[in-house]
Amino acid sequence: MSTTALESLKTIDRELQLLSKTVSLLHWDQETYMPEDGIDMRSEQISLLSGMIHERATSTEVGDLLSELGADDEHPAGGDTVPADEKSLVRCVYRDYRREQKLPAALVRRFATVTSKGQSVWAKAREHNNFAMFRDHLAEIIDLNRERAACFGYDEHPYDALLDEYEPDMKASEVKTVFDQLQKDLVPIAEKIAAASQVDDAFLHREYPVDGQRAFSMHVLQAIGWPFSRGRLDESAHPFTTDIGSLDVRLTTRYAPDFLNPALFGTIHEAGHGLYELGVDPRYHGSSLASGTSLGIHESQSRTWENMIGRSREFWQFFYPELLRTFPAVLEDIDLDRFYRGINKVEASFIRVEADEVTYSLHIMLRFRLELALIEGSLNVDDLPDAWRSMSKELLGIVPDKDSDGVLQDIHWSMGAMGYFPTYALGNLFGAQFYSTMETQIPDMREQVASGVFENILAWQRQHIHGHGRAKTARELVMDISGRPLDARFFTEYLRTKYSEVYGL
Repeated sequence: MSTTALESLKTIDRELQLLSKTVSLLHWDQETYMPEDGIDMRSEQISLLSGMIHERATSTEVGDLLSELGADDEHPAGGDTVPADEKSLVRCVYRDYRREQKLPAALVRRFATVTSKGQSVWAKAREHNNFAMFRDHLAEIIDLNRERAACFGYDEHPYDALLDEYEPDMKASEVKTVFDQLQKDLVPIAEKIAAASQVDDAFLHREYPVDGQRAFSMHVLQAIGWPFSRGRLDESAHPFTTDIGSLDVRLTTRYAPDFLNPALFGTIHEAGHGLYELGVDPRYHGSSLASGTSLGIHESQSRTWENMIGRSREFWQFFYPELLRTFPAVLEDIDLDRFYRGINKVEASFIRVEADEVTYSLHIMLRFRLELALIEGSLNVDDLPDAWRSMSKELLGIVPDKDSDGVLQDIHWSMGAMGYFPTYALGNLFGAQFYSTMETQIPDMREQVASGVFENILAWQRQHIHGHGRAKTARELVMDISGRPLDARFFTEYLRTKYSEVYGL
């Protein structure tokens, strides 16, 4: 092996990461501070950079360097002469190279332009509750995704090629099997809860001044270990996390003056994503390894912080006094037990990001089934709003009366991110399995949380998950941490235990 080849590949990889993070910064600005009329020029900027990245990433030079290192489909991590601690990088670069190589540059630029504009159009359509405004853009995005899937190639279903971008090496058939079993296991839990006396959460819908919500969100972030010297919190129509670089990670949230949950738990959720990005081992900074290994693993971290930690009784034993000081007149009649039960109320709702832990995965199943149908062509985009309402009735038992609460509520399709949604529910499963091991290895974890001590939880996550970045695959992480493959029973057992207490089952 040529040492020069490896160093040359590292140099190109770093250049590609710098360009990619520049695109991320443009996207972040578009969703936070960009003037409305800047969208056309911004789309051109993103398209140009995306084309440059694609051309550089799929260049003959990169292919020749990978070949010299012995990387091929049978040996994606390179030949025997590649040092063991460099094989993960070669594997990731080869994977990305092979995927990008299959896409024509013109398709990459077109996809970047259409999705950049699509996000702006979606935001207006959602604001005006008008699916027709977004219909043509969505149809084009679906066609482009079908074209991308055909370029990538697949064995079973075109959706596999899109899912692989977010959850590498997983197929739609595997997701369907997991989701079918998960739905079966969730039904008895949901039925028991439905038969119990319902929890009162009306107090969460009182008037909560935005300034107070913003101050409390910042307080929680700082307490759980968010480093403001390397990250920030802003506002957007849809909460998200953007990695501008390993030392610059941006969170966004949204505030509802008459509902405490969106900002409160949305902020904690995005912090889970951000802490993952910030926790990658510094030796990977600036390389393809400096990111989460899959979106399912990424989501496991955000869902762990939002729900398993952030909605726990212990968490609020520590934080509720401060929340009372922030909103004394609003919560003066609500004690800790009532608050804890209220934030864990289980009831079917229209908005995914506000859904409880029990029904949340049903939202993902709905979107997954619709995406499969859209990509395979068995569902026409004109019929999508009605299909959404029908499936919402089937899975959640409720029907939205406006598209902003239904088909227009999520930003993902406008971003072109088809294949993304399953990772949210997979994150619940990964998260519960990791959490079970963490509780065993930190026996007094609940007591630490009740005392406001989060350093050991974050240290455990950095050691076992965050630090590895993309150097380990999702399958490897699950096996290394828990000693077994992904198993949905960890999640359903977690739900059964927690909600038996909340609802006195």
